[in-house]
Amino acid sequence: MKHIQSLSLTLLLLITSFSVTAQIVTSKKEAQAKGIYSYAEKPSSAKIPTSSSQQKSQVRQETVAAVDALTANVAPAPAVSAAPAKAEKPAKKEEPKKNKKAKKEEVAVKDEPTPAGFTPDPYESYFAQQVVNNAMQFEGVRYRGGGTTPAGMDCSGMVYATFQIFDVTLPRSSADMAANAGHEIKLGEVKKGDLLFFDNNPYKKRVNHVGLVTEVTEEGEVKFIHSTLSSGVIVSSMNEPYYIKTYVQANRVIDDIQ
Repeated sequence: MKHIQSLSLTLLLLITSFSVTAQIVTSKKEAQAKGIYSYAEKPSSAKIPTSSSQQKSQVRQETVAAVDALTANVAPAPAVSAAPAKAEKPAKKEEPKKNKKAKKEEVAVKDEPTPAGFTPDPYESYFAQQVVNNAMQFEGVRYRGGGTTPAGMDCSGMVYATFQIFDVTLPRSSADMAANAGHEIKLGEVKKGDLLFFDNNPYKKRVNHVGLVTEVTEEGEVKFIHSTLSSGVIVSSMNEPYYIKTYVQANRVIDDIQ
């Protein structure tokens, strides 16, 4: 019983003590009136015990002050552009402009320079080689009856145009060339620049085709350039049976005009 009374007395003292020391504060004014609120602009170096709310407030103020001090010395971060900068393209090299009015390449050359160390064949003239060089530039031109230009030419027109380059005017038809241009020679005597005449029309029995000798090989093969109905201006050989069959005569005109 005494023990119970002692315990009850202890509890009563504790309740009384709690009621005296515990104070509920609902505002700053109330805390100031009860003498439990204190604020120092410059806290002294001495450590003063404070309540839990005061400790929290002080810690918050010190944290804000520390953050302000740190950010005050930090340079502002550079602004980041919303869109990435475009890579600068390398400057284009200026290409030279093409001359639209460039002079067209000449089809024929009147006189080519003599190559260094050139020695003409004793049986051929340099002029004959020039005639052949210019005639070869017509190779591939299409056939056109009566034509004498790179736009189209017939057999006699090709020979006529070649000699015209050197201001030599031959008769216009193959039959007239055979009869009136130069002098007749044997087939075994032909050289570069000589003319070959053919009769490829079995009904007329007369010269109606002409070609210009371009080469005579060591084996004796005779090659000539002429304009054909089917292929235009081409190089053919006297070794072909058709031309041996239709061959009529050969004329040399270069000796007579030099």
